[in-house]
Amino acid sequence: MHTHSRPSSAVIVIPARLSSTRLPRKMLLAETGRPLIEHTWLAARAARAAREVVVVTDSDEIAATVRRFGGHAVMTSPEAVSGTARIVEALDRLPEADVIVNVQGDEPELSAAAIDAAIDLLARCPEAGVATLVTPMRRADDLRDPAAVKAVLTPWHRADGDAEAGCWRAIYFSRAAVPAARDWTDALLAAEPPLYWQHVGLYAYRRSVLERWETLPESRLAAVESLEQLRVIEAGIPIVAARIDHAARGIDTPKDYAAFVARCRPPA
Repeated sequence: MHTHSRPSSAVIVIPARLSSTRLPRKMLLAETGRPLIEHTWLAARAARAAREVVVVTDSDEIAATVRRFGGHAVMTSPEAVSGTARIVEALDRLPEADVIVNVQGDEPELSAAAIDAAIDLLARCPEAGVATLVTPMRRADDLRDPAAVKAVLTPWHRADGDAEAGCWRAIYFSRAAVPAARDWTDALLAAEPPLYWQHVGLYAYRRSVLERWETLPESRLAAVESLEQLRVIEAGIPIVAARIDHAARGIDTPKDYAAFVARCRPPA
């Protein structure tokens, strides 16, 4: 197994596009007094382990907005099929850093501590090429919800065979209710350590993984599940995951955005 060098620097990259089907122009919605992309940028800037935040976008409007509030924007083509593909396209224009953290533009409430935890994972687990986060899944409704992505995990073992405390290796990700219990009981949702994990869509990539991204084999699993992280698993690149207790809420629908605006309002 390839052992990577210990990361010494990290940069956060926020892929942002204007065309979103369920919530049109969501990156620029500004009912809180700030555009959504600025909320995400401010949250990312609070991370201590990264030295810079960059927005990569195919929209002149988003880029102009980012520059207006003092951010750094890099333009990419509209053809990018995913946030990661957009980052890969911009890689040679990003600041020099060993680790690139992909923060989704619609995650304005992602905590700085969560970002720092993902970066720290790569330092603790040198065999890993990618780090991500998970949170315990305790509700049967979430387990049945295809929009809540499930992560199947096993304890992370170091090269010397010992377990790395608090670290998990991702075996698979799915929109299905996995692992599938032959004999279901609600007690399975209360297991500790958890059996059921929800994936938190944050990735810390070693730059070397992104540099060879376009040479990774195509993944039928990624296509079937519509989950690009399965391409990494199929390519044999180890993904390490750590637990956070509360997942931030991404903004996907008008209802999500209305709830976010309400949370932003100061109490009367």
